Amino acid sequence: MRFWDTSAIVPLLVKESSTDFVRASWRRDPDITVWWATEVECVSALARLERDGTLDVASVGEALARLAALSLAWTEIEPGTRVREHANRLLRTHALRASDALQLAAAIVAAEERPASLRLVSLDERVAGAASREGFGVEVPTRT
Repeated sequence: MRFWDTSAIVPLLVKESSTDFVRASWRRDPDITVWWATEVECVSALARLERDGTLDVASVGEALARLAALSLAWTEIEPGTRVREHANRLLRTHALRASDALQLAAAIVAAEERPASLRLVSLDERVAGAASREGFGVEVPTRT
């Protein structure tokens, strides 16, 4: 099992430069854990791609269907006091946005407060850096 932030889920839904990396990573271990709002963040990303003309309506529909299937299989970390407390600390420790702090806090909860016990998949440099400093093993695409 690995924790996936939203930045790593989106390339599973639509073709991006990192799609091959995340698909290979997912094939190695399809047991995905995410935070509670990952589905909402994915829909937001898809809507943004549709609005800016990167995706057409049909492509968004296909991506939403992939998201629905994927979300049936993943494990979600629900919001709660532990997530909020970790997020508050992370915001004071790292240069993170609130949603990123909540994702990383959910990963800490998923790791049962032992970040070294869980790998994190992220394409977001800020989240990956903070996760690494927190003790997570982080999977990021190699730069070519």
